[in-house]
Amino acid sequence: MNIDFIELSLGSHMISHGYDTENKEVLESVEVDGFSKKVIAISRIKSVSEKYILTDYADGRWIYWEYEEDYDYIKKLLVSLR
Repeated sequence: MNIDFIELSLGSHMISHGYDTENKEVLESVEVDGFSKKVIAISRIKSVSEKYILTDYADGRWIYWEYEEDYDYIKKLLVSLR
């Protein structure tokens, strides 16, 4: 079975706009109240940590999303879909 998307509850996030002239990451923080369910293409997921799921975005940007689910749940879900 080929699953191309997963549903997660995502909240506040940081958008990485690249790096400045001193090679420091340029981040834009977006604070939201609570979490919202979103469907994400698995191909956009770059990594998962205990606090953030990193996805790619338009124009070469990246987004660090806070998520509500348990880290082990997401890890098992992604491994099972390989």
